Amino acid sequence: MSARRVQNLDAGAVRTALRKDGLDASRVRHGVTAYRIVYRTIDTARKPTTASGLLVLPRDGRHRLRAVTYAHGTMAAAADAPSVDDGGRSGEGLLLASAGYAAIEPDYLGLGVGPGAHPYLHAHSEATATLDLVRASFTFAPRTGRALDPRLLVTGFSQGGQAAMAFGKALLNGADPRFRLAAAAPVSGPYDLRGAEVPAIFNGTLDPKASAYYLAYFLTSWNRLYHLYGTNAEVFRTPYDTTVAPLYDGRHDENEIVPRLPDSPQQLLTAKALTMIQHPTGRLAAALTTNDRTCKGWHTTIPVHVIGAHADEQVAFTNARHCVRQLGPNATLTDLGALHHMDSGRHGLTEALRWFQTIAPPTR
Repeated sequence: MSARRVQNLDAGAVRTALRKDGLDASRVRHGVTAYRIVYRTIDTARKPTTASGLLVLPRDGRHRLRAVTYAHGTMAAAADAPSVDDGGRSGEGLLLASAGYAAIEPDYLGLGVGPGAHPYLHAHSEATATLDLVRASFTFAPRTGRALDPRLLVTGFSQGGQAAMAFGKALLNGADPRFRLAAAAPVSGPYDLRGAEVPAIFNGTLDPKASAYYLAYFLTSWNRLYHLYGTNAEVFRTPYDTTVAPLYDGRHDENEIVPRLPDSPQQLLTAKALTMIQHPTGRLAAALTTNDRTCKGWHTTIPVHVIGAHADEQVAFTNARHCVRQLGPNATLTDLGALHHMDSGRHGLTEALRWFQTIAPPTR
């Protein structure tokens, strides 16, 4: 494990940064110090590898801190990950830490400074990458004179909503008895790809251009993981059969990729791919079943606050409804209203922070 300080901001600088990112600055109480941590973890084949992430601590003088894990949303470029982007000035980490929490933010496998390709929407590796960063953060924090409370609060946005629930479920299942899930507040996540997200893509609920971007990422990544097809020409129409896969190599960001895609999944994908996605069988059906379990089988009294927006044009709000139904009576659902996806992330994190401060305030 290695750690490097990447940010050291007073409260005024934090407020300025949050306002620049469109995040709520009203809850800022402290300056923050952020560290990029490179740590040991496992890859999707459970072989040793490394990953990176961000630990953000409040500059409040307290020794013992409550910890919140925050899992980020979809990003194709490794350099956009929390510990690297803008020198480790993650708005989400700043928001949580300036309110008095220790913020722990995994970059995930293949993003940040970790090697290899990112396994997009792969729930198990999202959970293990988060858990191993938590372990590394708990090891490192005493070097700064701090100790972290093992009762963890968990949140995340978009892809990170799925990742947060995967990590929370891993804690419930005893992945590491040193840590205990205290509460979870996922925001606008694709918890049910087969039952909610895919139908919404093809019934006109979601923005078709955004859906083309996500589906291209999904197919490219899951083919590496699950061997769904033999050649790109089987799933991508000409000319995208030669241009799409290289775009998802970790060196191109959304602003570079989206203009090179067509305006809809129907223009991007072959008839075979459209049928495969809408009516999955074999390996794809099995993979969807495995990755769509993050809200299932919790059987716990631990509170879960699911947050979303019914006007989300990228991740169907039906995902949130299905998640709450699967979780049972200890789950609550907040509809943020007529907000689009990115705004639901900003407002949703503020709602998650408000809720955490109510049920599990920073240690005094």
